[in-house]
Amino acid sequence: MTIERFEELNLSEETLKAIQEMGFEEPSPIQSLAIPMLMQGRDVIGQAQTGTGKTVAFGIPVLEQVDPASRDIQAIVLCPTRELAIQVAEELNTLAKFRKGITVLPVYGGQPIDRQIRVLRQGAQVIIGTPGRVMDHMDRGTIKLDKIRVAVLDEADEMLDMGFREDIEKILQAAPTNRQTVLFSATMPPEILRLADTYQTDRLLAKVSQKVLTVPNVEQFFYEVPRGSRLEAMCRIIDVFNPKLSIVFSNTKRSVDQIVEHLQARGYMSEGLHGDMNQVQRDRVMGKFRSGNVEILVATDVAARGIDVDDVEAVFNFDIPSDVEYYVHRIGRTGRAGRTGRAFTFASGREFYKLRDIQRFTKAKMVQRSVPSVGDVEQAKTEKFLSGIRESMVQGGLENQVRVVEHFLENEQVSSLDMAAAMLKMLMGPPREEQNDALLFNEQSRGRPGDRDRDRDRPSGPRFRESGPQQGMTRLMLNVGRNQQVEVRDVVGAIAGETGLSGRQIGKIVMQDNRCFVEVPTEFAKDVVRVMDGNQIRGQRVEAKEVSDGGRADDDQRPMRKRPATVRPFRAKRPNSQSWDR
Repeated sequence: MTIERFEELNLSEETLKAIQEMGFEEPSPIQSLAIPMLMQGRDVIGQAQTGTGKTVAFGIPVLEQVDPASRDIQAIVLCPTRELAIQVAEELNTLAKFRKGITVLPVYGGQPIDRQIRVLRQGAQVIIGTPGRVMDHMDRGTIKLDKIRVAVLDEADEMLDMGFREDIEKILQAAPTNRQTVLFSATMPPEILRLADTYQTDRLLAKVSQKVLTVPNVEQFFYEVPRGSRLEAMCRIIDVFNPKLSIVFSNTKRSVDQIVEHLQARGYMSEGLHGDMNQVQRDRVMGKFRSGNVEILVATDVAARGIDVDDVEAVFNFDIPSDVEYYVHRIGRTGRAGRTGRAFTFASGREFYKLRDIQRFTKAKMVQRSVPSVGDVEQAKTEKFLSGIRESMVQGGLENQVRVVEHFLENEQVSSLDMAAAMLKMLMGPPREEQNDALLFNEQSRGRPGDRDRDRDRPSGPRFRESGPQQGMTRLMLNVGRNQQVEVRDVVGAIAGETGLSGRQIGKIVMQDNRCFVEVPTEFAKDVVRVMDGNQIRGQRVEAKEVSDGGRADDDQRPMRKRPATVRPFRAKRPNSQSWDR
């Protein structure tokens, strides 16, 4: 028996809720095979590589057997290393997030044993440990296995290779004979089979054959970026490499929607694809992606199945997948039909364990890169723009434009160099302000995609008050802020949607409790004020005005003058090619 959906199992509502929050839309192959066997109480040998979702495969049945009302040890999972023990404990704690009264405790060497003893005395139903430290606790009498219902050997082949056979046998012999015994192993040497013959009864085999896990035509890069900074990092990489079509993978449907929202607010042509969408919606999005009307597709693994678009030049792993095969499927969306492609992966903290597993089993050469700086982005945009100019000059047919330029130069008495520079500034916007990239990308930050914008633009009071807007920008004040549930993306989306300015032309935004400050290009400032004054953001009527005297955020506290709601439509002039100001 195999399953296609977790809902097919008789799981508790709390476990199903945790699975959904972890972003699993369907079970991986080893989960589909092993979970039904384990839920029947059978002894099982699971043969699967690290990174295929095997922790969830045995974690769900283990937690479903635990009685929260009892503080006795009811399950034990043995791991070869402390790193794996920590990783397994974290995943089981996440699965047990909504199960009140369940304690999952990792025990391993290198951590003070007194701390572990204190928790054990209070009661822990699930122990995740290395054989040596578990034996130490058994000798002290702080771990007793007489009430064990299930024992799991994770990566059993590695534990045997490391010489833990004697410890494993003592641990299993201390547990009741009617317990459920589970072995997971990447390989199946004779020692594993002999161990299984001794300690398992009427066992079942759940085996997932290893596929060819290589994608030869794809360059693979990874970046150490905390989650809260990944949107900014991804946008910079897109701007520098300028892929024709890109796919961004995220693990949850909620995250897909948030990433799309923020990409659109920044002016990128993007759409989402996930399991909550019906077939008509999916077909509409895929039609726009294939035709190039959508440049960035943001998707979950399940929703991305069946995507067959040869022109995808880049894949982004916004989140690292739980299954190695999912990673291969993801990056296989690029580098097709003899073309080359690029795969960019973001990781931080304990995600590097998953990244290590991916590299180990795909034999992939993943190169670590630094996130492009603001200067790198500006240089790439300039080079692309100048390349377009060269192509246009080669194609010719510029006679009408030449006459217009000659007439302008003659009447205005300016040099052609000044005119070209002014046009470049108008089309590309003012240069972006340099940010503290070391702080932005190397410190852990929390929150949804886009929280980076809010954090970046909330400097300390005195520092902000002493500085005016960037050159070529004018600071506006709107009478909506955090107390009205208005966020940076709401302001960007409203101004871009109502005025025609792109998200990239909008400068620094500072959110305060009951107002916010936003910088826009000076040549459009009065028109933005005219259009936004009387409009609405999140149902709040907006009052907008320019801030005088350099735009200090602590001055001009007078009530803002009201204007009628009826305003004349305005559309800022934009370049012919959307790629210059996405």
